[in-house]
Amino acid sequence: MYAYIKGSITAIYPSHIVIERGGIGYEIQTPNSYRFQAQLEQEAIVYTQLIVREDAQLLYGFNNLEEKDMFLNLIKVTGIGPKSALAILAASTPNEVTMAIENENETYLTKFPGIGKKTARQIILDLKGKLVVSDESDLFVQNNDSNKDVLEEALLALEALGYSKREITKVKKTLDKESFDTVDACIKRGLALLIQ
Repeated sequence: MYAYIKGSITAIYPSHIVIERGGIGYEIQTPNSYRFQAQLEQEAIVYTQLIVREDAQLLYGFNNLEEKDMFLNLIKVTGIGPKSALAILAASTPNEVTMAIENENETYLTKFPGIGKKTARQIILDLKGKLVVSDESDLFVQNNDSNKDVLEEALLALEALGYSKREITKVKKTLDKESFDTVDACIKRGLALLIQ
């Protein structure tokens, strides 16, 4: 229904962003909302997918079409809902997921929250040979973040992606010892530690 929304990003939260267009603020669930940090208070294009459930109408948003296409492919797989698909895309690029599927790397896929061995096998069965490996340079724009507490926001984002407090507490010790310029960088490092 909505291919994309072009407007001003007015707020960024751990699980979603708000983009204003025509006096309406659209709440959009994203894999990693801090990837939009560089566009805060600026006009941006967010590629969207509306999913209607019995109890809600949810708008999902992505930085680029590759991310959106991967999301749509993942949610077609039995056992994968939007939340699991977002968690996968928050921790990896569409190209990395495609490579894991093509190489039948179940171990890689089971490191994401909500993905067990059976679901990983189903992803491979359903999607192998149907995805295109792209030449990704850097699909996600980085920026210097002057936020006072990058780590706290990153931990909230990890929790919003479905990781347990116990898992987050484990990686917090390592993240505390490191320094990050952006929330996105901290989230990526946390995700890398979580899927080791």
